[in-house]
Amino acid sequence: MHDWVDSDLGEAMDGAPLGVKVSDDPLETFARAHAGIDFTSPAATVGFAGIAAQARIVHVIGTTGMNDEELGKVAAAARHATIIRAGNMSLGVNLLVQLTKRVAAALDEDFDIEIVEAHHNQKVDAPSGTALMLGEAAAEGREVSLSHMSDRARDGITGARDRGKIGFHSIRGGDVVGEHDVLFAGQGERITLRHVASDRMIFARGALKAAIWGLGKAPGEYDMVDVLGLK
Repeated sequence: MHDWVDSDLGEAMDGAPLGVKVSDDPLETFARAHAGIDFTSPAATVGFAGIAAQARIVHVIGTTGMNDEELGKVAAAARHATIIRAGNMSLGVNLLVQLTKRVAAALDEDFDIEIVEAHHNQKVDAPSGTALMLGEAAAEGREVSLSHMSDRARDGITGARDRGKIGFHSIRGGDVVGEHDVLFAGQGERITLRHVASDRMIFARGALKAAIWGLGKAPGEYDMVDVLGLK
């Protein structure tokens, strides 16, 4: 048993008491909560989604890097839990997603789409969840499948760029919080949509907004576009 079990969470973290007791029983903990906010790992998130379904609470998921099988398990849990999942919780990023979709719909394949993202050197997945959100938005705007049009590996003599592909590029270094650019490159002109995160608190604020919004909502899968009323 971990030393923190049955202690006050605040005191366990060398701070003031919070009145929250640390428990090693996840179902009991979830059952006593209104919502769970989850920025963990894919395997942990799948487990938490199942517990949230048993407890019938709101589950806010900011975890990225989940595969199709893991996403299917989260979807199954949403039959009984209110699940709000997004690759990024910030207001600005979700506005950028909507702008990307509209610009992609307005411009034909004469404009190449490239998504460039930068994060700190401890990030373990690439492309970032936000970059994939932007790629999905671009693909949806063009009414194509991202899985068929994604281009993530360029090295050596690759030949000319395939028309209509959506390119991804990942930069890792230092303490970069998060930067995302969507480039629409045509003949003689370029359009760049950009979001820069300089404070990780934007993600916490967005997650709390999502948790509060989800209270009282029917079980199902939602995202930040629902939370922000952008649909």
